[in-house]
Amino acid sequence: MSQDDDLSRQSLLELYQEETQTQTEALSRQLLALEHGAQDAAAFEACMRAAHSLKGAARIVGVPQGVEIAGRMEDCFVGAQRGERVLGASHIDALLMGVDLLVRVGDPRRAASVTPIEIDAFAVALAHADGAGDAGRAAPDAAAPLPPGFASGAVSALSADAPGSADFPALADLSALLRLDAPGAGASDTAGVPGGSLAAGAGPREAEAARPADLAAQLRLAADAAPAARPPAPPAPPSEAPAAPEPGGDAGQMRRVRADSLNRLLSLAGESLVESRWLKPFAESMQRMRRTQRDAARALDALYDALADDLDPAREAAMSEVRQMLNDLQRTFAARMDDLDRFERRSMHIAEQLYDEALQCRMRPFGDATRAYPRMVRDLARSLGKRVRFAIVGETTQVDRDLLDLLDAPLGHLLRNALDHGVEPPETRLARGKPAEAVITLEARHSAGSLLVSVTDDGPGADLAAVRAAIVRQRLTDAETAARLTDAEVLEFLLLPGFSMREQVTDVSGRGVGLDAVHEMVKRVRGAVRIFNEPGQGMRFVLQLPLTLSVIRSLLVEVGGEPYAFPLVHVRRALQLERGSIDVLEGQQHFSLDERRVGLVTAHQLFDAGEPEGVRANTAVVVVGTEPETYGVAVDRFLGERMLVVQPLDARLQKIRNVAAGALLENGDPVLIVDVEDLVRSIDKLIRGGQLTKLRSGADGALARRRKQVLVVDDSLTVRELERKLLEKRGYAVTIAVDGMDGWNAIRSDTFDLVVTDIDMPRMDGIELVTLIKRDPLLQGVPVMIVSYKDRDEDRRRGLDAGADYYLAKGSFHDEALLDAVHDLIGEATS
Repeated sequence: MSQDDDLSRQSLLELYQEETQTQTEALSRQLLALEHGAQDAAAFEACMRAAHSLKGAARIVGVPQGVEIAGRMEDCFVGAQRGERVLGASHIDALLMGVDLLVRVGDPRRAASVTPIEIDAFAVALAHADGAGDAGRAAPDAAAPLPPGFASGAVSALSADAPGSADFPALADLSALLRLDAPGAGASDTAGVPGGSLAAGAGPREAEAARPADLAAQLRLAADAAPAARPPAPPAPPSEAPAAPEPGGDAGQMRRVRADSLNRLLSLAGESLVESRWLKPFAESMQRMRRTQRDAARALDALYDALADDLDPAREAAMSEVRQMLNDLQRTFAARMDDLDRFERRSMHIAEQLYDEALQCRMRPFGDATRAYPRMVRDLARSLGKRVRFAIVGETTQVDRDLLDLLDAPLGHLLRNALDHGVEPPETRLARGKPAEAVITLEARHSAGSLLVSVTDDGPGADLAAVRAAIVRQRLTDAETAARLTDAEVLEFLLLPGFSMREQVTDVSGRGVGLDAVHEMVKRVRGAVRIFNEPGQGMRFVLQLPLTLSVIRSLLVEVGGEPYAFPLVHVRRALQLERGSIDVLEGQQHFSLDERRVGLVTAHQLFDAGEPEGVRANTAVVVVGTEPETYGVAVDRFLGERMLVVQPLDARLQKIRNVAAGALLENGDPVLIVDVEDLVRSIDKLIRGGQLTKLRSGADGALARRRKQVLVVDDSLTVRELERKLLEKRGYAVTIAVDGMDGWNAIRSDTFDLVVTDIDMPRMDGIELVTLIKRDPLLQGVPVMIVSYKDRDEDRRRGLDAGADYYLAKGSFHDEALLDAVHDLIGEATS
């Protein structure tokens, strides 16, 4: 065979693989519909056409296993179409077995793994379904032995009944294969052998009086199931049945294109769109130049009128010539501006069309990714002993092809989770007054510039008390904290890696990786997961995703004179915050949102953008994060919403903190796209280190740079806040620490003019803190004041001996006493 022939066959095999995938998906869909609905001629016709197409395609490319399997399936559908058989559950099981075999046969990498024994098993299962019928038969005694010599006689009868069968090598070994001649051999000896189930079909009475000729037809069926023993099938009549149409349109219009070519096309289309938008500001600048030119002409006319009486003929002629030239220039400029306006509109329109078409090339119907799910749900539900009706809504919803590929595994996890954890067995549902058949719905739709994919079940919903117990049992938090968690916060734990409600691992669940894999995938594409629970009614998992990975809808803001883009899918709220709405608790600024306190941080600190601008009456704030880590990021101002073409950053830059990617604005200016997950982690780190910068006005900022720093260390929230308010009211800058260890970390990471500490605190008490400070060569010069309820002389002496510079008893504590002591130690608040 020549190299060209090899390439031609390879191409045919690729086409055969594509057709196999398309037709088997159609077959699976139709078979599941037949299993749950009425059996009509149209459904049988569609199945028969698909099987016939697969048989013809397999014959063309020389795949005899495909011809064998598809041919038997086609015969079954034709019989059902003619009313010769009623397809029951056993038929559907056998036909789905054939579909699985066809999928493997159609894949060149897996075709060799399909063995004759598997094909025989399929043929036997199909034949058994025809013999058993829907009502089934009484199961024969499989342990009864067959008479000696039965198999050899049966083979002889089959040879006489089927002329030409002597040429079948497998027939000579049939009795040895079935191992029926040995005295006492029965069904147990043939359980794993093709055809064994047929031989075992005779009960005790039938076996006693059995004759080889009685089962010749059954043995002939077993022989037919072995493709190696069959002569090549004759070509099928060309007009036997029309080919099954491919779902989704005319296959002749389909072309295979490399994914990286589509990516480059979309990138170029995006750049073309950006370039076309540059024409508008250019045209506007030209219009301004046109107005300037008109003003110059008017000024020249005014000058001419003023000097007309004093001009000699030569100068007047020169002036008139200049005026004429300027008028001609104005007319020419106006004409060219009209041309530029038309070109700008046409260029913008074409660029937008090009971009939309390029974007559509990356989109696929959601249904393309869901074709395997009905079969998976059916098989898993049966293995779990549950009855489930599976519905898919929004199959035509357009989804980015890369996103669709990424969704496959997460949706599989969510569906298995709904089947295993969500819906109940039929008897439990009936006891609760529900239909025995549960409902699981997979839905995809577009909403507010995002793709929403949800998996909903009508089971009992999550047992929040059990989830709280599992949280404590797995030591994710203590019982007291778990009891204070809101329902939404409890459900968020389901997404943590390693978290599972199962105490034992099964084939379906219990490893704690399913929902974590869903969460990780959604975060990777800059999306979000929402969980909704209705006790007694079911659960719903919603994946909020971008419409495409190449373009994101974003909120554009300005920070330090530079634009930044927050992906809208991560923006919980954008608001203008009044200065009076900002409170300070434990040294950190907060504001109230939906009756909850939200921490406030400055984008200037997060992006190293210098000092914030002077405060305005209102501050623009972007609320990001999920409970309990929700923060408000203060920016300079909002610039509006934008659709941005994502441009990955150069790999040589590695990971840039708080930045996910870049993009270009309409005017060509670059903009950084914020990595919100990384941003939240940065905020947490700043909070733990006590390094958050407060939002101040310009005057307050200048004052803050000269204010003296006081560190207040106390485990009592009330005392901390009282001392902080007193000191800040007097003008001191105050930092809070919740115990001695927290205070020790704070004083080593920042510079303070004074430390005010309690004595009795967890982890490290005040005496130990004072001792550490006074022993440190770099810190021993910092004054330390002890404020404690202990007012005995020995306590006072113990504190002063440790190195404290001042000891104030809380029993005699009042406003002026504390402030006077601070003033005595470090003087006025400003230096």
